[in-house]
Amino acid sequence: MLEVSHYTKRYGNTVACDDLSFTLPDGSVTVLLGPNGAGKSTLMKGITGFLRFEGKILVNGKPNNAPESRRTLGYIPEIPSFYPNLTVWEHMEFVARAYRLQDYQARAEALLERFSLTEHKKKLGSALSKGMAQKLSICLGLFTEPTVLLLDEPFIGLDPHAIKELKHVMEALRNQGATLLVSTHIIESVDMLWDRAVIMQKGTIRRTLTREELRSGGASLEELFFEITEGAASGTEE
Repeated sequence: MLEVSHYTKRYGNTVACDDLSFTLPDGSVTVLLGPNGAGKSTLMKGITGFLRFEGKILVNGKPNNAPESRRTLGYIPEIPSFYPNLTVWEHMEFVARAYRLQDYQARAEALLERFSLTEHKKKLGSALSKGMAQKLSICLGLFTEPTVLLLDEPFIGLDPHAIKELKHVMEALRNQGATLLVSTHIIESVDMLWDRAVIMQKGTIRRTLTREELRSGGASLEELFFEITEGAASGTEE
């Protein structure tokens, strides 16, 4: 479970996120939508503990900066960043040692195989293509078997096979009771996956809703998104 309560982030006089609150239950996939500058990445980085903020964030009932939360929280960033002189396999080993994972080799091998990186195990981080870098980032984010997983534009740069595999992984994690928050501009990429949606604009939450609530309204998620962000809807928060 992920609980965000009165999350506010300021950069000087600029309010990037203004008093955001929502709760995401176990066994759910939530899609985080919003135009550029809406505050999505600022929110994601706050949840991971990369940013200081006002408010409170709980991961499975613990503060997001607590050691227990760091062990159960996974993050796949929008822009992967690797050590240039470490190989693909050495990155997996680095994470395994940082998290004190035991008997991790088989799981590491399985992830690299699933995302077509086995033959690139010895390639340096500085030599990875954009697609390979994104796939390694996904492998690293999944490696620790998180119960709360944040994915920031995870499909960018992926080939069709990797997109299919990532969707299967997301479905499996949800079925296992994990909480997933997916930030994306590509609404159709998660059209069949999401259980609830959070729509942001200008640092605020304009709407939260479940898939069932959307169906009862008769509109598609894409139609609702443009109604809200382009000013046709009332813009009231639920």
